This record gives sequence, structure tokens and C-alpha cells, in this order.
Amino acid sequence: MSSPNPHAIDADTLSGMKPLRKVVYAIGSNLGDRLANLQGAVDGIKDTPDVMVVDISSVYESEPVGGPADSPKFLNMVIVAETTLEPRTLLERALAIEDAYGRDRSERWGPRTLDVDLIIVGNATVDEDDLTLPHPFAHDRAFVLVPWAEVDPRGEIPGHGNVVERVRTVDLSGIVRRNDLSIED
Repeated sequence: MSSPNPHAIDADTLSGMKPLRKVVYAIGSNLGDRLANLQGAVDGIKDTPDVMVVDISSVYESEPVGGPADSPKFLNMVIVAETTLEPRTLLERALAIEDAYGRDRSERWGPRTLDVDLIIVGNATVDEDDLTLPHPFAHDRAFVLVPWAEVDPRGEIPGHGNVVERVRTVDLSGIVRRNDLSIED
């Protein structure tokens, strides 16, 4: 069936065209200048070619999940962006941003200067050794869901549903919005 519009463009035949997909990042820091680390992550993501930041959440403080019992509290936030990049490229960029802030990966869930996690990339599902999408724990973590619901209440986690609905199912006792802290956008 052809379009009644003689000027219609068949997107399937355009070479080099890639669809925009929503990407959600969860960012956290519990070592060093936590707010400056978050700001650096935001700036690094904004400086990434072919990533357009749509919204950034408020800053939240949360108790650490997993890791040593004496770990300091985290500052957390979420960035919603659009991109044409592939998940692997986005992961590599996230790791490079973490490395620029001295991220130590020697202890799983240990304290860290910066954590930049890919939560979703469109509706992509990936299950590889170093990349799982959607993020395998995001649907149960208040420090991801609460800031995400703030900026994207219609957001969906593939296979787990709407973020606002997920917020209603998690323990919110360890998360506090820090109105005294802000990120420059």
C-alpha cells in the first residue's frame, strides 16, 4: 500500500537514519564531593555526541544497598535523555565518565566516587556478561524509581511496568529529597 502523500518518506529506506530512543541513567556517589561528582556525570552525559538530555531529577540522598555496613550515604539522581546510540556505546561512555572520577571497581557494591548506570535504552533487552537491559535491579530500588518518577511519570521499565506504580511497591524509608542541593543544567 502506498501513501496518498507523494512527498512521504519511507523511513525504512533511508540509509544511515536511526530512531531516537529514550535512555535513562541512574547516577550515584557516596565518596568525595558527592554533588560535584553528580554534576560531572551530568556534564559528561550532556557532552556525549548524539545524546540529548531531556530532563534531570532532583538530588536525593539514600542509604547504601548492599556493600559494607559502614558505607556512607549516597547522593542519587536520574537523567532522562534521547539518543541514536547503541546500548554498548552508551555503556562505554558511562564507564569512561566513572573512570574520569576515579571509580574503584575492586569491591562489588562498595563505596564509589561515581556510579553511572544505564537503566533502559528504549525497549532494548540485553543480557550479556557486562550489560543487562533493563537494569536488573532498577525495578526494586527506590533511589532509581523515585527520581525517575519525578521527571518521567509515564516511564516504563520493560517487563516491570510503570515507574510510578513500581514506586508504590518499594521501601521508601531510606530516601530523602535534598532540596538544598541542585545540579546545574
